[in-house]
Amino acid sequence: MAVIAIAPCSKLPDYEESVRRAGGAPRVLHYATDSPADVVRGVGGLLLAGGNDVLPSIYGEAAHQTFEAAEAGRDEYELELVRRARDADLPVFAICRGIQLLNVAHGGTLIQDIPSQLTGALEHRLAVPPHQPFDLAHEIWIEKDSRLAKVLGERLEGSDSCEVNSRHHQALKTLGEGLVTTATAPDGVIEAVEDPTRRFWLGVQWHPENFWRTGEFRSLFEAFITAARR
Repeated sequence: MAVIAIAPCSKLPDYEESVRRAGGAPRVLHYATDSPADVVRGVGGLLLAGGNDVLPSIYGEAAHQTFEAAEAGRDEYELELVRRARDADLPVFAICRGIQLLNVAHGGTLIQDIPSQLTGALEHRLAVPPHQPFDLAHEIWIEKDSRLAKVLGERLEGSDSCEVNSRHHQALKTLGEGLVTTATAPDGVIEAVEDPTRRFWLGVQWHPENFWRTGEFRSLFEAFITAARR
């Protein structure tokens, strides 16, 4: 069974259950005891989870007034994990904050606050309660020849779009080296990237882990874990 390292975050259960349902064994990491070098040598894949904002100074910007800091030390730890994973060609699946961290690790930059910095933006956070983590917010348009399109084949049912949930105020701006955009929202916000030269190097801006009960995006986790077994 493929062991999947999950970078620590405040909302772990849905990530862990999504990995289990897809046939993997989740291993939650700890900053103090799990060195990135040892992690990459000892697991089949790396899952970068959601959370608060990547420190803007890492990509050369001052913090916007809406900046929400992540846990102390998290940025540095995850950036080192990505570097080690890249050197080892370890499969990586990045979700929400994870896709942003992945982009920054490749030298990219971020839109720090979609509502104030992107004219005509959709609502990427469901603002009116009550709502559930799996409530659908908007559609995404998917590049037809991408890995993402192949993995989501059944859900797309011959289309090039599907609906996703959404709860983020930041997004990718300048794309990092080696990454290609494979899905966008109708307002142009990047919703997925991948590196086609690697075994599995995929990031999505929405939260597929919230659907583990109903399985709409289970194929993403299954493809990731299949790559992690090799």
